[in-house]
Amino acid sequence: MTLKRFALTLVTVASIVFSVNAQKTIVDIAVGSKDHSTLVAALKAADLVSTLQSAGPFTVFAPTNAAFAKLPAGTVDNLLKAENKATLAKILTYHVIAGNFTAASVLKAISDAKGKLSLKTVSGANLLASLKDGKVILTDEKGGISTIVATDLAAGNGVIHVIDTVVLPN
Repeated sequence: MTLKRFALTLVTVASIVFSVNAQKTIVDIAVGSKDHSTLVAALKAADLVSTLQSAGPFTVFAPTNAAFAKLPAGTVDNLLKAENKATLAKILTYHVIAGNFTAASVLKAISDAKGKLSLKTVSGANLLASLKDGKVILTDEKGGISTIVATDLAAGNGVIHVIDTVVLPN
């Protein structure tokens, strides 16, 4: 095989891999992350998997397992019970915004809003995005604060930003 043909083959393989990754849904990416198994279990319990596999686009602020572990003891187990499905769905949809908002677009919007940006979530409630020490923080309706710790995990139906604390609606 010539060097030119090898390079062309490599570019073709890279294009196929990129194309396949771009087609993964938000749920596929979460399922593939060892740090988001609690989120995946919650999405299943709330029957939100099919929603987050749909066309979207969605921007998801995805709490890590460690973020869920910060909740009071027993909270996650209680929320995963069938009788708490509606409450769990409200909490999870509070972490979702309709549209595809990259880190750059969020930063610009915060700047354009003079430092504090109100984000309407799919649950119908608002999150407040602002900057602190150069990082985007989210303030929930109860005054709780979460920091975005990883950004722009692209999916075929939106984008994920990883957060370090579960945000809670009223």
